[in-house]
Amino acid sequence: MATPLAQPEGQSEHFATGSSPLRRRASRKLLGAGLIASSIEWYDFFLYGTAAALVFPKVFFPHSSALTGTLLAFSTFWAGFVARPIGGVLAGHFGDRYGRKPVVITCLALMGAATFLIGCLPSAAAVGALAPTLLVTLRFVQGLAAGGQWGGIMLLLTESAGPKQRGFAGTFGQTSVPVAVIISNLIFVACSTLMPDDAFLSWGWRIPFLVSVVMFVVVLYIQTKVEDTPEFRELQREASRTQSTVVRAPLARVVRERWATILLGCGLLSATNSLFYVSISGLLSYGTGTLDLDRNPLLAVVLTSSVAMLVVIPWSGHLSDRIGRRPLVLVGGLGVAVWAFPYFRLVDTASLPLIFVAVTVGFVFQCLTYGPIASFLGELFAPAVRYSGASLAYQLSAIVVSGGTPFLMTALIARTGSTVPVAAYIMAMGLITFASAWYLPETNSAEVRADPHALPGAQLYR
Repeated sequence: MATPLAQPEGQSEHFATGSSPLRRRASRKLLGAGLIASSIEWYDFFLYGTAAALVFPKVFFPHSSALTGTLLAFSTFWAGFVARPIGGVLAGHFGDRYGRKPVVITCLALMGAATFLIGCLPSAAAVGALAPTLLVTLRFVQGLAAGGQWGGIMLLLTESAGPKQRGFAGTFGQTSVPVAVIISNLIFVACSTLMPDDAFLSWGWRIPFLVSVVMFVVVLYIQTKVEDTPEFRELQREASRTQSTVVRAPLARVVRERWATILLGCGLLSATNSLFYVSISGLLSYGTGTLDLDRNPLLAVVLTSSVAMLVVIPWSGHLSDRIGRRPLVLVGGLGVAVWAFPYFRLVDTASLPLIFVAVTVGFVFQCLTYGPIASFLGELFAPAVRYSGASLAYQLSAIVVSGGTPFLMTALIARTGSTVPVAAYIMAMGLITFASAWYLPETNSAEVRADPHALPGAQLYR
């Protein structure tokens, strides 16, 4: 008989609840490993977006017009997002049945291998149509890996944290996003600056992809030094006592019993995902192709703007431990909606300082939603189906919103000659996030925050 869809009674074992130096050291190691592993994973995934905007149209679609080449490159970019829900479903199933840690290790290894191999691909000039075919295949593998790792890293961090620290602990996975953007842009700027354009387009663009080989060092560390989460180990012990599996079909169960929560959880990410991918990918293509801005200064603007995310994401996660998850998501979603039209008005000036203001303010609003998301989504689902439920909600947004946003932005601007439709789209995404948070319950209520022994989200399942 499967474990019931309910939180375990009593106090779970958490790294942060004990006072021993050993527990505190284990907690710090886990948070550090989560940040590093997730940063490299997202570095690999986001690096593709930068290359799709600036390099891949010329390397893999050299016979297309500038617009068509960019659209084709962004369509391969989208392939990774098409794969992410599949990766989330597979990882959720195995992660809920066999543990968070082994699934995370598998996803990290897949991402490192796929990214390294992209750096080894021949160009279209060398092998013709085979080159973009291989590119899409490896991008699909990247998507599978990214779709699986987010839920695993998020659960390793939040399920191992104390009841009062889950929001903050989850941000060590979320903060990896701006870290990855900064590192990928820095390496791209360095490679393109230190060599002539011909050399960069010929072989220099490969260097940032080949660097991803360091992922395997992180995989080895997690395999040997990190334990699975206390909550999953408790589920295993309970299954052992009752001589049953943890959950036979966690995905089917969570979809059957919590489908509305999954859809609303997907909506929570609409604002942050749309504006983020406009800023790190769509803006690069629009700025260099339409506004005639130089590539490296525009990359520098995105890079420096990302520093704001390093501050706001941990702060918002910490604040969500004190005042709840929903207030921050509501403010962030509404902020993105209100900022959408000023954002593009500033971008259309082609002034780098004003673009910096547009992107930075946008990042602040979207980080107010992104910081608490790791703990919020996890707390919406019981431990036995948490990996499946949270991953599916997160990755559905990836395919619906994230992957298509740069493509949609480029196509809308090409068709209308204006950024107004794109601004309207971003506003709509912000309002969807606001509405989703409005209809979802607060998982870290005042009663839970006041009780030092309470588990966030427990009141939803008793």
